[in-house]
Amino acid sequence: MNAPSTAHPMSIDTPASKALGIRYPIVQGGLARIARAELAAAVSAAGGMGQIAVAGLAEVDLLRAEIRKTKQLTSAPFGVNFPVGHIKIDHLLDLVAEEGVAAVSFTGGNPKPYIDRLAGTGISILVLVSGPEQAKKAEQAGAHVLATVGYEGGGHIGRTDLTTLVAIPLVKRAVSIPVLAGGGIADGFGMAAALALGADGVEVGTRFIAVREAFAHQNYKDAVIRAGADDTVVIKRSVGTPGRALANEWAGKILDVEKAGGSRETILGMVRADANERAIIDGDMRGSVAWLGQSAALVDDIPGAAEVVQRMVAEAATAAARLAHQMQVVER
Repeated sequence: MNAPSTAHPMSIDTPASKALGIRYPIVQGGLARIARAELAAAVSAAGGMGQIAVAGLAEVDLLRAEIRKTKQLTSAPFGVNFPVGHIKIDHLLDLVAEEGVAAVSFTGGNPKPYIDRLAGTGISILVLVSGPEQAKKAEQAGAHVLATVGYEGGGHIGRTDLTTLVAIPLVKRAVSIPVLAGGGIADGFGMAAALALGADGVEVGTRFIAVREAFAHQNYKDAVIRAGADDTVVIKRSVGTPGRALANEWAGKILDVEKAGGSRETILGMVRADANERAIIDGDMRGSVAWLGQSAALVDDIPGAAEVVQRMVAEAATAAARLAHQMQVVER
């Protein structure tokens, strides 16, 4: 009996890869304050789509420099991720259009005014959604591609605890545009599962924290590879914006304040940018907010970002071949 083929495909053609102009439908997550030129360029050059995170670069000169640095590192298309509702971004969107960036993604809030602002620029618009209702609104607003945000994911997740496994088919049924699966995916086997469920590709965050090019302290990267399945917690539920982070002392304090009925102002004050920067820049993995998904349990090394993309493609091919072989056996 022949073993399944593990040949590395030259490309994986899906509606998402075609819409974004990339070889493989693998999009690096926004990764606030972590995703900069080196990471974005490495993912894009490998055939996926890297992104620069505006968070931490919310000044025109800083963002322009990062975009131009990325262009120097690769000629492949890349994106810029914008958090909606946290900072003023209109002038930064104008900059992205001027610089001819291939794609823009929006996280949180209502993206419609910003999608309208980019109308006619030729920029591909990716919107993160947590369920079918948000997906419908995003499609109506003019999004070209959607990404689900499953309960397993790191950072901000949906309010309904909808898992990726269930979110993918629900969102696919709700819209006609390409859908990426996000949340809990760190390898090609997860990607193959997402494609089997109907997704047109994947958005991957946590796995890309633990790569050489990520703008994160070594302690943060080490925390990713040490994390087990029970080493993350969901904070900020009480203020309506739940997010998954490393289970450390600071996250425990936030949960205690929430349990005690702490005010919105107090809780939001505990998750400000400086709390995240203590992990990313200072490497303080006890007294910080370190956004992290459950898929950290699947990560056990710190390679280059291109190697992650290459592994994912090879693993997905292996999974697809194995499934095809198993289905043949069942049919006999």
